[in-house]
Amino acid sequence: MDNQSNHTRKQELVMSRIFSVPRGKVWKAWTDPESAKEWWGPVNFTAPFIHIDLRVGGKYVNCMRSPDGTDYWSTGFYKEITPPSRLVLTDSFADENGNIVGADYYGMDPGFPRESLVTVTLEEIDGKTGFTMKYDDVSQMKDEDLQGMKQGWNESFDKLADYLSRQEQS
Repeated sequence: MDNQSNHTRKQELVMSRIFSVPRGKVWKAWTDPESAKEWWGPVNFTAPFIHIDLRVGGKYVNCMRSPDGTDYWSTGFYKEITPPSRLVLTDSFADENGNIVGADYYGMDPGFPRESLVTVTLEEIDGKTGFTMKYDDVSQMKDEDLQGMKQGWNESFDKLADYLSRQEQS
C-alpha cells in the first residue's frame, strides 16, 4: 500500500471580517441564543431554534430554515471559551433531536466532514472587532461545496453586521 495516500494535506478555511462595534457586542451575538436567531444563516434563511449551553463541554443545537421551509440542523460542543475573545467548538450536521448526522442526511455530498473543529477569535481594534473564523480541515470537501459554505457564511456575516448596526442605533 502506498503510504502517501494516507497523508492528505490539511486545508483550513479561514474567514475574516471587521465589525464596527466593540467585541463584547459581537461576543454576545455569537453566544446569546436570542441574538443569534437574528442573524444566523444565509440570506433569506431564518433561525427558528437556537440552543446554546455556553460552557466547556456544553452543546449547541441550531436550526436554519430555508426559504422553501426546509430545516437544516447543526450541533457541536464547546471545547474552549475565553470571553470575549475566543471560542473553540465542534460543528456537525444534526437531525432535529441534535444527533450528529452526515451531510448525506440533507442530500449533500458525504465528503463534508462529519465533525469540524472551528475556532472563532475576536480582537478589539479601536472600538471595532476583528473577527476570524477558522475551520480546521476542509480538505475532503468538493470545491463546489466549499464555495457554497463560504457563500453561506459570508451571507450570515452580512446579516450579523446589519444586526449589530441595528443594535448600535437602538
